[in-house]
Amino acid sequence: MKPKTSTMDQGDLFRSRLDQILNSRHPLFQLANRINWRFFEESFGPLYVEKVGRPGTSIRLLVGLHYLKQTFNESDESVVSRFLENPYWQYFCGFDYFQHQFPTDPTTLVKWRHRIGPEGMEKLLQGTIETAKSQGELTSHHLKHVNVDTTVQEKAIAFPTDARLYQKARAALAKVAKTCGISLRQSYERLGKKALLMNSRYLHARQMKRAKRELKKLRVFLGRVIRDIRRKLTPGTDGKLSRLLAVAQRIHGQQKHDKNKIYSVHAPEVECIAKGKAHKRYEFGSKVAIVTSSKDNWILGIQSLSGNPYDGHTLEASLAQVLRLTGDKPHHAYTDRGYKGTPPVLEGTVVHRTDRKKKSMTPWQWKWFKRRNAIEPIFGHLKQDHRLQRNYLKGTEGDQINAILAGCGFNLRKLLRAFFLFLFKERFAGHFWSIKDLLLTLLNSCSVENRVFQG
Repeated sequence: MKPKTSTMDQGDLFRSRLDQILNSRHPLFQLANRINWRFFEESFGPLYVEKVGRPGTSIRLLVGLHYLKQTFNESDESVVSRFLENPYWQYFCGFDYFQHQFPTDPTTLVKWRHRIGPEGMEKLLQGTIETAKSQGELTSHHLKHVNVDTTVQEKAIAFPTDARLYQKARAALAKVAKTCGISLRQSYERLGKKALLMNSRYLHARQMKRAKRELKKLRVFLGRVIRDIRRKLTPGTDGKLSRLLAVAQRIHGQQKHDKNKIYSVHAPEVECIAKGKAHKRYEFGSKVAIVTSSKDNWILGIQSLSGNPYDGHTLEASLAQVLRLTGDKPHHAYTDRGYKGTPPVLEGTVVHRTDRKKKSMTPWQWKWFKRRNAIEPIFGHLKQDHRLQRNYLKGTEGDQINAILAGCGFNLRKLLRAFFLFLFKERFAGHFWSIKDLLLTLLNSCSVENRVFQG
């Protein structure tokens, strides 16, 4: 797993190398040759031990699969399966010849994420930033003005109603107790399902007293199972049952207006966050702070924050992450009104809030103030295209890793577009002189059906 020099200089007589049969002008081919893969080998190589156990999977392969996963919105299983179908993906991951077998098991990606942690994932984001710098797409001028805002990364959980929480906690306790060899007096499996079904039906029919009666049954069933397990619990019992029992006790005892409530049995770290949206009053997950460049919208920093902190308290950590990843400190940071209370100058960075009036600013200042809204569409792209909409990774560490990988996917998509536009300009150089001529050239190259569809 340590950095090694390539030993595959001489080609196979009966096989063609990928760099000989692929289009060298393809954006993914170009990007594979521009990324500094040795940086990742030097960063993650010390985490492995040579000549002990089974040989480890190539670091470039693991980094490349994570890049492709977030860039093209794939899961661990789908990115490994699609790897066999796409020779450009294989070349991107460092293979010289076309592969006919799966490169690794999807669980290897999970174990590797646990091994390097969120700090190692920041190296992946730093790699995309350094690649953009080396290609001239991200300059020091981009780093002077940044936009800062927060959004919510929702967890993969069902909507947490009291009835559903009681039922899931009771079912999970009964299942784990059975595996630990604890015999319950009654598991209430059949009665619990019936009570949950009737509760939902009564709520739909607006029969609140009957729905409340079924809800009380579910709470009573959970309490009986908890007390039965506590009586039979021994000091040598599995720690998983003890942790699950503590979560179930908190669910059983929490009231409507309590703070720090539990909203999921399998993800107790989930927070209830209200962002003031009309279509979705509450979101259940973690808060994510994002820093983008005001010019060209590069993601310079992204991190998941547990505990639902106030937006103004996250600004210092966000600017520190930008300095850590880029090596430059932003001169101006533009925020919305949610950052009220932050000092006007924070460690050398001037903080501007959008509640300032236009007549008090110069045209140059107003130009950068208007760019603050450019961070809002980035949230939509991160959620719809780069797996920030619903996080399937486990725990608080999984929240941090998924957020950072979403930022990597966004930056890589911008790099691919930059390579594509560069090749497009080369191909049509001299054929158009304005945006209107460019659009006419594109329309003429499309078929009649495509023109009707686009119109």
